Amino acid sequence: CYCYFTLLCNILTDIYSNYYHDTFEQPPMYVAVMTYLGYGIVTLFGYLRDVLRAVGLEKCHVAQEREEQKDFTPLYQDFENFYTRNLYMRVRDNWNRPICSLPGPIFDLMERVSDDYNWTFRFTGRTIHNVINMGSYNYLGFAENNEDFLKTVAEKVRQYGAGVCSTRQEIGNLKIHEELEELVADFIGVESSMIFGMGFATNSMNIPALVGKGCLIVSDELNHTSLILGARLSGATIRVFKHNNMHSLEKLLREAVCSGQPRTHRPWKKILIMVEGIYRSAPTKPPSGSYIGYCCAVLFQYIMTKTHFLSPMVSNLNFLQARVLLSQVLVKNLYL
Repeated sequence: CYCYFTLLCNILTDIYSNYYHDTFEQPPMYVAVMTYLGYGIVTLFGYLRDVLRAVGLEKCHVAQEREEQKDFTPLYQDFENFYTRNLYMRVRDNWNRPICSLPGPIFDLMERVSDDYNWTFRFTGRTIHNVINMGSYNYLGFAENNEDFLKTVAEKVRQYGAGVCSTRQEIGNLKIHEELEELVADFIGVESSMIFGMGFATNSMNIPALVGKGCLIVSDELNHTSLILGARLSGATIRVFKHNNMHSLEKLLREAVCSGQPRTHRPWKKILIMVEGIYRSAPTKPPSGSYIGYCCAVLFQYIMTKTHFLSPMVSNLNFLQARVLLSQVLVKNLYL
């Protein structure tokens, strides 16, 4: 049976790899060398300036602890503080830009300048108009001044109120919640769905409902903090594999199946593979078919967070669901 499972795993991996494949152009050698050289020079001068600040030859602009708090646990690690003082401050003017309009696709910026190398800023009174917004949490457009949208919001607030102030198990379940769940399920193409009010809590609070002690979580090294917190709260054993590396994943899964739980070596109650639909910390998406191939081959469970995944990838969902159903049928027949 194990041979059949391994064969099926390889077949499904080959099928999906033709449809889900990320390629990234490698930087030229001179670009990499100049980048590392620049970081090295800035770091070297940073340590030199720290020495000058320590002996009093250069003024220290960063916040410092009082003498009576020297024995307290430091708020930041030494390198984090070093990076903030000597590297981030040099380019700080590129971040946290104050705006003076709605955060739409195009907005207005308040011009500011610094007289002490970005430690402090002062506004000039000039406004920079028609700046393209390349990074905003307003990716759903709810903060824009749309008259039709505002009318709809006001109408729904009068109808349903600002909040239900109760859990859905008590008196917090409204008909509009059920309609939204049906709409989401129909949009994704699944039997049913469940909605939550916060994406972070969806991951961190529901993973403990899926796995617990005696279970194994196999997690991508670049998973979001909400997934990591949920895995820790579950009490399950956690193993981390290299980002989008199928060989690293396969090695962990083989060891998990062969060795079982620590000390007792009993089989795992559940093995859960956790990845993201689109990773927030890296511009990549997982080779979904490869994960599903492994799960179907040896009967693992698989979870993919799709917070930032549904909109750009919805065209591929029907194909993915069809292959999942086919994989389940094949595995069921082989297992029987």
